[in-house]
Amino acid sequence: MASINKVLILGNLGQDPDVRYTESGAAIATLNVATNRNYKNRDGQPVSETEWHRVVLFGRTAELAKDYLRKGRSVFVEGRLRTRKWTDQNGMDRYTTEIVCENMQFVGSRNDAVGAGAPDGFESAPRPAPRPMPAPQPAAPAMQSSPAATTASIDQLEEDVPF
Repeated sequence: MASINKVLILGNLGQDPDVRYTESGAAIATLNVATNRNYKNRDGQPVSETEWHRVVLFGRTAELAKDYLRKGRSVFVEGRLRTRKWTDQNGMDRYTTEIVCENMQFVGSRNDAVGAGAPDGFESAPRPAPRPMPAPQPAAPAMQSSPAATTASIDQLEEDVPF
């Protein structure tokens, strides 16, 4: 029987990527991505739900995340779900479900990331100065068509039609 394990999320980073390296030097990055759902409940009141997703990236994708992603930045992730079992310090079995990234795309600009020196943690790019509107050009004289051209049928035209 066929099956599909596919996840697509578009959300914002809750913190800077956490990057580690294996003994062989391969990069592994972990992202915490928040997605939001807004709807109205039965009473008509607006409700906002935030869901947090743990995303794991490997190799070059992990290094790109380290270099370009910052807290608050939007990112599109395509991957698959994986559940891992591990044992905590008290000997209890724990489970973690995460998204293993197979494809990642940056959304927005570099300046969409949160800056340390900006108020409320948001950094915005300066807006470019508006370009001046070009001066209006004088209207071109209207083309006059010959009466024969307007009354002749397509079959009577001597020109070859390119289509």
